[in-house]
Amino acid sequence: MILESPGAILCQIGPFPVRYYGMMIGLGFVIALFFAGKLAKKMALSPDTLVSLALYSFIFGIVGARLYYVLLSLGHFIHHPLQIFATWNGGLAIHGGIIGGVIAGCLYLRSKKLPILPYADVMGACIPLAQALGRWGNFFNSELYGLPVAENFPLKLHIPIEYRLPQYQAYEYFHPTFLYESVWDFLIFLFLYFYFIKKNKNAPGMTFFMYLAAYSIGRIFIEQLRIDAVSYVFNVPTPILASAATLVFSLCAMLNIYNRAQHTQAVSQPQDAEK
Repeated sequence: MILESPGAILCQIGPFPVRYYGMMIGLGFVIALFFAGKLAKKMALSPDTLVSLALYSFIFGIVGARLYYVLLSLGHFIHHPLQIFATWNGGLAIHGGIIGGVIAGCLYLRSKKLPILPYADVMGACIPLAQALGRWGNFFNSELYGLPVAENFPLKLHIPIEYRLPQYQAYEYFHPTFLYESVWDFLIFLFLYFYFIKKNKNAPGMTFFMYLAAYSIGRIFIEQLRIDAVSYVFNVPTPILASAATLVFSLCAMLNIYNRAQHTQAVSQPQDAEK
């Protein structure tokens, strides 16, 4: 099976092009918000608050994702400063998006004096769905592809020669790493949304950190197939290091939440028995 992008532009409205990249990100946001609203009602959380939270997190998540990418590619953007704002060409780093979105979300909930972790769980259960759809924007931009594959490889991505990195000009087909990540994100969504969050409703924060951990695991493996890393630390692509750090942090947070939930349950049981 061969995947090949029809191009980056969906249609033209007057002088303005409508790009698949932005459309897929917007579509992912809307659909994920729909599922988040339904989940919020089940968890007795305010859907209106969730919408506001999602908008703030989305806007500042985009800003954070772009700033993170620009910092990793600072050498390029110093010589091409106007390209900093050309987000329609791609260049949004998910780790920066998570940082920006989390900071904005926490500040918003704090300003409303609302609990952070329950809302974080709803967001964490639905963000993977937005990511799964948003990754298809990379497909239409012919970017974020992996190592070359042979012509007899069962699933391959055709990259036009103008989008191939210089050292890979002689190759035509590549690993569709955007698709690998999209499928992984969708599986995370199914697991968290329909199973995990229900099993851990008495442990606020567990679902959000499980999302971070699961996404990081997938990213560590998929990143090793990608050939577009823009920065390295000790010869290791920065996204792999960021994912590894996020995974360790998330596992520690989950262990802490589990221990606290167990302690709370142990304290409450004797009181229930006395009654």
